[in-house]
Amino acid sequence: MTAYVLVGGAFTGGWVWDGVAERLRGAGAEVHPVTLDGGPEAGLGTHIAELTGLLDRIGDPEVVLVGHDYGIHPVLAAADRRPDRVARIVYVAAGLPSDGDPALLLVRDETVRARLAHDTEPLPPPRGQEWARWGSLDGLSAADLDRLDRLAVPQPARTLTEPLRLGDGVDRVPAAAVMCTADGPGVDVVEMLVRTGPPRLRKLAGPGYAFFELPAGHWPMLTHPAELADVLVRAASGEGRRITLADDQPSYEDVEFLLDVPELPYERHGRLDVYPPDAEGRRPAVLLVHGGPVDADRTLTPRDTPFYRGYARHLAGLGVVGATVDHRLHALTDYARAAGDLAEAVDRLRAHPRVDPDRIALWIFSGGGLLAADWLAAPPPWLRCLALSYPVLAAPPGWETVEVRFRPVAALAGTGPLPLVLVRAGREHPAFAATVEEFLDAAGKHGTDVEIVDVPDGRHGFEAFDRTDASRAAVVRAVRAVVDRVDGAR
Repeated sequence: MTAYVLVGGAFTGGWVWDGVAERLRGAGAEVHPVTLDGGPEAGLGTHIAELTGLLDRIGDPEVVLVGHDYGIHPVLAAADRRPDRVARIVYVAAGLPSDGDPALLLVRDETVRARLAHDTEPLPPPRGQEWARWGSLDGLSAADLDRLDRLAVPQPARTLTEPLRLGDGVDRVPAAAVMCTADGPGVDVVEMLVRTGPPRLRKLAGPGYAFFELPAGHWPMLTHPAELADVLVRAASGEGRRITLADDQPSYEDVEFLLDVPELPYERHGRLDVYPPDAEGRRPAVLLVHGGPVDADRTLTPRDTPFYRGYARHLAGLGVVGATVDHRLHALTDYARAAGDLAEAVDRLRAHPRVDPDRIALWIFSGGGLLAADWLAAPPPWLRCLALSYPVLAAPPGWETVEVRFRPVAALAGTGPLPLVLVRAGREHPAFAATVEEFLDAAGKHGTDVEIVDVPDGRHGFEAFDRTDASRAAVVRAVRAVVDRVDGAR
């Protein structure tokens, strides 16, 4: 027999699983819908202790620990402390927290994140349409919403602010994720991030992780109880889609730049690296801005990878100053900090004795695209060009924790004559491609000057993953477009 321990998100209790629990019991399973301590002094540690105690009391059945939203935090910690008692972890409409992460990092409501920065009082539960701040209401009936309103309880602040502490135990427990596609990304996004994103995500490839999709919003236990119960049974039996990587799957950290570039020296100034060209006098400069989020503890940071060094050296070989920056975009809630790092790097670059401070271009990649909002909204006169390569230009599903300040589409109203260069990958992930199309539609309405460099067969990060003549030609064309704009008169 399988025992399911069902742990809900913030403000909820075991009641939220009623429909799922009934169906699991009907299939012969033992089911434990959990109502965690809601007292004002309760913290994440309180909830972890409750779950580990429950695991100790359950007898012989193999246990499947299911965590929805906030619930995945105590679930992961309990599995880490009792790995021999847990057969599988199942994420339901939940993020992928790491050791040291408080649940607050994944809270979508900016007002809650701001409040808990200085307030330790329990959070009152949302009411009515306020629930949308915590996740998509897709599929919820009026009766479902009324039930949430009637039964929800305050959420103790410390449950969201205490950091999650994980050791090695949780890595021994197989896991499955139920991706609710009306609330966030699907499996294809995870697959893309495993291939091109932070190295820590590579653990999601292979037999230890399985994935399912439901066409549901944030509350599948209410809107799709039968389908979710079926998925939980299938997950418990080891079913699900696996993500695989070829043995020779490259990482952009390891792949040499796809063009031959000169071995030019560079200077390090804090978070900024500067690659001066072999030319006299002050020269225009292009600052390359990496995407993210990236792992905070990675040993090879973006500016030290062959990818960004290659771009910077190629630019320097063309007579302009190439520059790179390591900004601290480690989570979706870090865009403000990353924007500060970028602004500081720009100031350092403009003050460099080899740089013409009135001829600067920014070239932003991938998830860094949201950082373009500040520069689009009020471009300074010395910013001669803004380039964007396979960027994210609006918050796709699941990125609601990004501050509303970082919305490049809305910022286009203030862009004026600033020329843009947009490198568009034809095989881009659909959710990211949709943000680019939204951006281009807005640019057309505002009369924004955009040169598009299309790479029809290119994927996200095509320079590393599609090392073809077409990719090389696209890089050459994009670099030339940026250099022509930063090196000429605006």
